[in-house]
Amino acid sequence: MFTRFRRRRINPVLRDLLQETHLRVDDFIYPLFARSGTGIKNEVASMPGVYQMSIDEIVKECEALKKLGIYAIILFGIPDVKDSVGSDAMCEHGIIAQTIRAVKKAHPDMFVVTDLCFCEYTDHGHCGVLDPILHTVDNDITLNNLAAQAVVHAKAGADMIAPSGMMDGMITAIRGGLDAAGYENLPVMSYSTKFASAYYGPFRDVAESSPSFGDRRSYQMNPANRNEAIAESMEDEKEGADILMVKPALAYLDVVRDIKNNTRLPLAVYNVSGEYAMLKMAAKAGVIDYEKVMMETLLGFKRAGADIIITYHAKEAALLLQK
Repeated sequence: MFTRFRRRRINPVLRDLLQETHLRVDDFIYPLFARSGTGIKNEVASMPGVYQMSIDEIVKECEALKKLGIYAIILFGIPDVKDSVGSDAMCEHGIIAQTIRAVKKAHPDMFVVTDLCFCEYTDHGHCGVLDPILHTVDNDITLNNLAAQAVVHAKAGADMIAPSGMMDGMITAIRGGLDAAGYENLPVMSYSTKFASAYYGPFRDVAESSPSFGDRRSYQMNPANRNEAIAESMEDEKEGADILMVKPALAYLDVVRDIKNNTRLPLAVYNVSGEYAMLKMAAKAGVIDYEKVMMETLLGFKRAGADIIITYHAKEAALLLQK
């Protein structure tokens, strides 16, 4: 005799009626990587299907995304010239400011999020101005620069700012800079719990942002620390973040659930480059059913508590969700 659990699983219509967690195309934000030039679309060897693109190609890509129902992107920049402070990131003629303007002109209905950090723009690959004595990022000087960078992005037309540098007090500084410049209504999605993870490797290929020395453990979080992870996000909520985020996603689903249980703010996860690359390489090796594993992974993020998923799988998932 069937138990009450089996009775609810026998009929496929009833299974669908009782499904607790659902994926939607509206859950996704798709990352794009901008560089100068025209007609450039360079695939990244470690991330099949992911490209560095010139601005004209990004504009074309946005059209393709909208046909799939994806109306939210997050932009990363690869400048021609890097320096010790990441000047291109704070320049109204910098690669990200140019990209925002071009995308919003061609696609005013595209929701443009900008990653706010300096690792892609500095010649040393760290996330801010270096302290010459401690040889790590100077927190307070970098806060001032983050506020300036946020205002540049806002003026260019960004719809949301996403600071990722894990500086103490970054939300207070950015919110203050935006408000003072008249952008009180511009939301901030904080990378509020970002771990010093080995899963970022392929991203550093596409963004050309590997540190020239050391690592980022003096400002990104220890992967072993669960309580600190919760505290970091709760602090950003106090400072005025509108949306919180956990990065990476797959190995930190316990943290996603912990934070979800401690906040009423929306929660994002970043399904990072290493997570994406592992599925791609496993598919190439023929050891998984790629589409099923991809969708199960994305569903797992939602089940753990994510409201938003930043993922390189967004286009493939959108196609499957349309079937």
